Amino acid sequence: MSVNNFNWDCSAFFERLTKNNKLAIDNDYRFVLVSSLEGFHAALSQMLSAPAFVAVSETSQGTLTIDNSPHTRRVKTVFLAKRFPMDDADGAHREAAMTEMRELFRQFMSVLVQEKTRLEESCIYLDDRISFNEIDRYFFTGCACSYFQMSIDTYTNLAYNQEEWLNHPNNQ
Repeated sequence: MSVNNFNWDCSAFFERLTKNNKLAIDNDYRFVLVSSLEGFHAALSQMLSAPAFVAVSETSQGTLTIDNSPHTRRVKTVFLAKRFPMDDADGAHREAAMTEMRELFRQFMSVLVQEKTRLEESCIYLDDRISFNEIDRYFFTGCACSYFQMSIDTYTNLAYNQEEWLNHPNNQ
């Protein structure tokens, strides 16, 4: 956290959850950082090393609001992936993997509810609506994939400080 804005390390939070969650441990979920949907797709190609992933995108979309309560909104994406046998003609293995990922999402959210309260003490606000999306089964053969996105608002100090400027920007 700097003097001018507050921040929350979403990646570190989900890495801790992945390493401490019994469902994630029992099903060998590995935490990885990726840099977008393309980065997630690249991580999937390495799934021979792990049967399941929790991947947080290091990049995020962002906006700055300069109204009476200036804040920066960042949208973070967390991907989940679970490998299943390729011979899944009836889709039962994929559905079992999706069910497991839905439960992992629910368990992660049960901790995020507590984290949300703690973060608000530092002027960091999580949007109450977190969307969970299942990726089409044809995205990656033999692997069930989903993702959820979270919006995080952090206070941003937009007070003008003359010491940051050689001359006042409006007097040029």
